[in-house]
Amino acid sequence: MVATGVRARLAQAGRTAPGRLRLAGVVLATLTVAFGGLTAWQLETRAQAADRVVSYSQPLSRDAAEIHRNLADAATTAASGFLLAGTEPKDVRDRYEQDLATAAKLVAEAAARTTSTSPAQGSLARLNQQLPSYAGLVETARADNRQGIPLGGAYLRYASEQMQTVLLPAAAELAAAENEELAKDYAAAKSVPWGAYGLALVTLAALVQVQLTLFRRTNRVFNIGLLGATAAVLAGALWLTVTALTTDAALKRSDSEGATPLRALNYARVDVLTARLAENLHLVARGSTTKYADQWNKATEHLDSVASADIPLERRVGSLPEAARLAPAAAEQSIQDAVTQFDQWHQQHDKARKLEVDDADYQGALDATVTATAGTPTADAFFSTTDRALARAADIEQNRFAQSAKGTGGDLRTAAVAAALLGLVAAAAALRGLGRRLAEYR
Repeated sequence: MVATGVRARLAQAGRTAPGRLRLAGVVLATLTVAFGGLTAWQLETRAQAADRVVSYSQPLSRDAAEIHRNLADAATTAASGFLLAGTEPKDVRDRYEQDLATAAKLVAEAAARTTSTSPAQGSLARLNQQLPSYAGLVETARADNRQGIPLGGAYLRYASEQMQTVLLPAAAELAAAENEELAKDYAAAKSVPWGAYGLALVTLAALVQVQLTLFRRTNRVFNIGLLGATAAVLAGALWLTVTALTTDAALKRSDSEGATPLRALNYARVDVLTARLAENLHLVARGSTTKYADQWNKATEHLDSVASADIPLERRVGSLPEAARLAPAAAEQSIQDAVTQFDQWHQQHDKARKLEVDDADYQGALDATVTATAGTPTADAFFSTTDRALARAADIEQNRFAQSAKGTGGDLRTAAVAAALLGLVAAAAALRGLGRRLAEYR
């Protein structure tokens, strides 16, 4: 009944020129305000997603990768210290303890920043539970080894097994979950505000139609108010377009030069540490098993299936060549240095393997692999320079991400405020322009 009455009043108002002008004013004011409001809302949604990329999801993704890398490095360093036994340098021991402390700190911070329903919670819980157990096993292995008790090697291998089957898989799951969250936030931040564009077209069409109608009825070419409203809507649409294009370009650059190559680089860094751990554990086992030799082969093949300086990097396959291909120009030299050092490390490993297998010289193989003497050309030295070069590249790529993504949320938020204000200006201008025509009927 009410709806019928409303329709009747609208029909009655539409029979007179003043009534039609009032209806046109209501429609235009509604459309322009709606355009400003919808545009502001969609830009604010993108701004929030861009802020999450910069301050939440990318840092969590980076920290998850650091947890993975620190755990792998801790296992590698513990095995190196075990092989050096009584000659273990203080910096080796300090590095192991720093790795565990950093991993524990990052796990605690990640747990504090994720919700109870987050898929990362299960991985974080396993890491929290198993990390102290692993550290205890390593300390037992170290104590037995310093006393010359053979059981120390068994404890270290058991600790490494726990690292490889429990801790590292949990860290990998955490990294995968955080990478998925980062991808979702990137998608939301780069989404196209189709609703705002569609409403802008409808609003402009309505403004043009009203102006054409007035021209036909009054022979007046321009209505300043309606022209102002049209200009305000066009300005809002243009601002929306420019901001959307510039922030989208910045976010894509932050992804292509920062987040994506950094993810590939983290995989390569973990593969490097996995290969080094297998190399050390093979010597800890003293030939009692071929398990770790097989792990070395698998890790190095995954890292770089060729590992030969005679073959151009672009023709090589593995996580290290992939990291090189995705790297921004600023990080290329660092990764190239890592590739060169990795090739030398691989050659040194083959020399040590030959000493152990062909010459039955365990001590010679040990000396060629790890030593406490500075300046000795060992596998450990080449591994260390490889790892440092990759760390430099990671810092460069993280900086590229930060530089590109910084400020995108603020730019989108500024455009959102501007769109809302322009919508109000357009509504006021349209009502003023039609109000002048209404005044002529009084």
